[in-house]
Amino acid sequence: MSTDFQTARVALGARLRELRSEAGMNGKELAERLDWQRSKISRLENGKQTPSHEDLAAWTKAVGKPDTVAELQGRLQGLETQYRTWRRQLANGHRSRQELAVAETARTQLIRGVEVARIPGLFQTADYARHLFIANAEFRKTPRDTDAAVRARIQRQEALYEAGRSFRFLLWEAALYAQVCPREVMAAQLDRLSGLIGVDTVELGIIPFTASLQRTPAHGFWIYDDRLVTVETINAELWLDDRDNIDLYARAWNWLQESAVYGHQAHRLIARARAALALM
Repeated sequence: MSTDFQTARVALGARLRELRSEAGMNGKELAERLDWQRSKISRLENGKQTPSHEDLAAWTKAVGKPDTVAELQGRLQGLETQYRTWRRQLANGHRSRQELAVAETARTQLIRGVEVARIPGLFQTADYARHLFIANAEFRKTPRDTDAAVRARIQRQEALYEAGRSFRFLLWEAALYAQVCPREVMAAQLDRLSGLIGVDTVELGIIPFTASLQRTPAHGFWIYDDRLVTVETINAELWLDDRDNIDLYARAWNWLQESAVYGHQAHRLIARARAALALM
């Protein structure tokens, strides 16, 4: 969880506590009025749990301050904009998140990305993407809309061939070996990746296992133009649009780029991973 998100959630909790205190109620009394567990009141007030919009509406009504609900829900909206839980994003399956990615890509001229354990979605074959979506739905216990999600992901890839766009990606060599799908699917995926080297809108760098690093590629991230960074964690996706975070991730990308190889050297690393599949 980002520090900025947690700080904002603690501030929201403090505001809830203030409203309760102004109403002359203690936590136990408010919990009884709302028919909630006392522990929920404590978690919300101490920034340990993110309230829902319904929680805020019920809270303001219970403390006699329904006019403050717009203020509180505005604060919550700010949290949700930056910190988007997968539980909410994938509540109806993967398709809607993929369609959001299509729209975000359409309004972007330059995408820079880093991936450490998988092939970037923009470069995935349909079969590779299908295995990832199935596994992710099983892990998160979300609705499975695999075919629709794959179609949306492939639709997004049309941007790779549009003049005036640029896609600059860095791939940790480990992603060439991660067995997230059957060998024949991975082989086709590596062939696809190799074929993208030389496409005029694509710049693909591979960071070798043996590269000297200024910093390690700790996790993947994508930078959209100079306005947005997205970062995936296990439970949420961060959408960071403040200047400090954008500059920080741009610097991380630049440092990692210095360790990457391109062109025929990148081809050689992909070919080596492709050959290794036959030995498994």
